[in-house]
Amino acid sequence: MIKIYSFFLLLFIISSCSILGGKEGYFPEKKYDFLEEEVAENISIPNELDSPVNENHYPVSDLKDIDNLLEVPKPRQIFASSGDSSVQLRRLGELMWIYIETLPSTSWPISKNYWDTSTYDVINANPVTGEIDIDFDQKSKLQMRVEHGIKEASTEIFLYKINNSSGDIESDPEFIQNEMEKMIDYYADSLSNFSGTSLAAQNLNEMKKANIFSENGMTVIALDLNFDRAWSSVSKALSAAEIVTNDRDRSKGIFFVSYAKEQERRLFRLFGGRNADNNSLNVDFGEGSEFEITITQEDNKTFVRAISKDGNIEESEKLLSKINESLS
Repeated sequence: MIKIYSFFLLLFIISSCSILGGKEGYFPEKKYDFLEEEVAENISIPNELDSPVNENHYPVSDLKDIDNLLEVPKPRQIFASSGDSSVQLRRLGELMWIYIETLPSTSWPISKNYWDTSTYDVINANPVTGEIDIDFDQKSKLQMRVEHGIKEASTEIFLYKINNSSGDIESDPEFIQNEMEKMIDYYADSLSNFSGTSLAAQNLNEMKKANIFSENGMTVIALDLNFDRAWSSVSKALSAAEIVTNDRDRSKGIFFVSYAKEQERRLFRLFGGRNADNNSLNVDFGEGSEFEITITQEDNKTFVRAISKDGNIEESEKLLSKINESLS
C-alpha cells in the first residue's frame, strides 16, 4: 500500500512540475523570449528638443537569421582600466590637472570637503556642473572644476585663479602647481578610506571626454579636447600600446604607424615601455601592417580616425580599439 501511495505521490510531483513550469504552465520559461523581440523604430524627437547624447555601448545588429549563430558575440571593449585609484599631477604647457582613477561622483565629495576644511571660504559649490568657487582675496577667486576624464571611470581636477572684475583666468602656474601638489596628498589619503559617492554629482559621470560613433561604417573616437591635448593623448596612447610610430606630421595631425615585431616590443619594454607581463595591449595586426592615425579639430572637439594603407577595415578597427583602451 505504501508503495502505491509513493508511486501516486511521485506522479503528482512530476505532473505538477509540468503544470507550473511547462510551456503551457503557470510559470513557463522565458529565457528564450528575447529571440522573438523586434527592434522598434527610432523615437521621433520634436524640433525644440535636443537628441540624447548618451553613448550606446551595445548597439543592436540587424540579424536576419539569428538561429544560425553558434554563439553570441561579445561587446567590443571600448575602455580598459587598471583597477586602482592612482592620483597624478599632469601638465601640458601651462595647463595642469589632477588625474584620479575613480568616478567624478566619488571625487566630488572629497573635493568639496577639501575646501570646506581649508582656510578659505567656499562661495558656491554646484555638483551638477562640478564647479566650486572659493573666496581667495579681494581681487580674485579660485575655481575648481571636477570633470570626467578621457579614460572610463576617471576624474580630472582643474584649478583656476579668476579675476573678480573681468572674470578672466589669471596666469599663475607656480601658485596653481603648489596648490595642486597639496591636493594630491589629500586625494590619495581620502580615496584609501572613502568608498562613497554623491548622488547629486551623478550627472558628472555621464559627461565623458571620449566617446565613439560610427561614420560610413567605420569607428571614430570623439574627444572633448583641444587639438594640442588630443595630439599629446594619442601620442601617449600609441606609446602605451607599444605601437611603433614611423613618422608624424603635427601640422596635418597625422601619425604614421605600423605593426611592432616581437623583437621591437622587447626593446620597447627594455627602454621604458609597458611591463612584459602585461599582454593586454599587445598588438596582433598582420605582419607589416601600416596605418595612418588622423586627428582633426572641428568646432570644440577633436576626432581620431585610423586608416589602413591596404584598406583593411578590420585591422583599422583593432588599432583604434587599442588606442582607445590606452587613452588617459
